[in-house]
Amino acid sequence: MTINEIQQNIVDEFAVFDDWMDKYALLIEMGNALAPLDEKYKTENNLIAGCQSRVWLQANYADGKVYFLGESDAVIVKGIVSLLISVLSDHTPQEILDADLFFIEQIGLKEHLSPTRSNGLTAMLKQMRMYALAFQVKEA
Repeated sequence: MTINEIQQNIVDEFAVFDDWMDKYALLIEMGNALAPLDEKYKTENNLIAGCQSRVWLQANYADGKVYFLGESDAVIVKGIVSLLISVLSDHTPQEILDADLFFIEQIGLKEHLSPTRSNGLTAMLKQMRMYALAFQVKEA
């Protein structure tokens, strides 16, 4: 599945709900479905700077694709981590770098986050793209 197809599925899933409390509940459910991050990855190096809550992000590279693992100590943020991982994981570094993440605007996520959570979202995306860039450079 392409990044855009995954994003469209997310947009469709969120479109079922009109009320943002229901959308938050869906986000929390997604976060709860995220596999727990192995303790060995909960290091300072994997901690995302700029997030109000603690967010760890681990990236692995195999067979030309980047695979992300992550976790947060805040339920809504964990849902955001889950969304980002579902969209960007299992894709090539170039696909990740080229991705236009339209789902964030289309589901109204950014406008319904506090400024600090919005900054955290930006920091997570930046880190995921930095991992992709690092793997791309390493491969070249």
